[in-house]
Amino acid sequence: MKKIISTPNAPAPIGPYNQAVFAGDTLYISGQIPLDPKTGELVSGDIAEETKMVMQNLEAILTEAGLTFEHVVKSSIFLSDMNSFAAVNAVYATAFDEQTAPARETVEVANLPKFVNVEISMIAVK
Repeated sequence: MKKIISTPNAPAPIGPYNQAVFAGDTLYISGQIPLDPKTGELVSGDIAEETKMVMQNLEAILTEAGLTFEHVVKSSIFLSDMNSFAAVNAVYATAFDEQTAPARETVEVANLPKFVNVEISMIAVK
């Protein structure tokens, strides 16, 4: 059985998908970009600020699902430029204890939705 998770505190989907879906005790969170859910505008310019917005969107979805970053078991980070890795990683690291951080991959891609610089998706378990 799947349960759809939706919150106004993260950007609304712009296609045929949901912010997150519970399948049993596993939460699959769609990739989040630096879109401010309050204004509908992209946060752009500084990659650290963009990443903060992405992490806030992810946290809002986790909160709606009754979870925290401690429940995350896997993250996928997509970057438009791998030279941004250190700055993105510094912001990302603030959400996790290094000893219990999730598995993760980080890849550089040609383009992302709305041509943003960073997108992050997560999988969490109750």
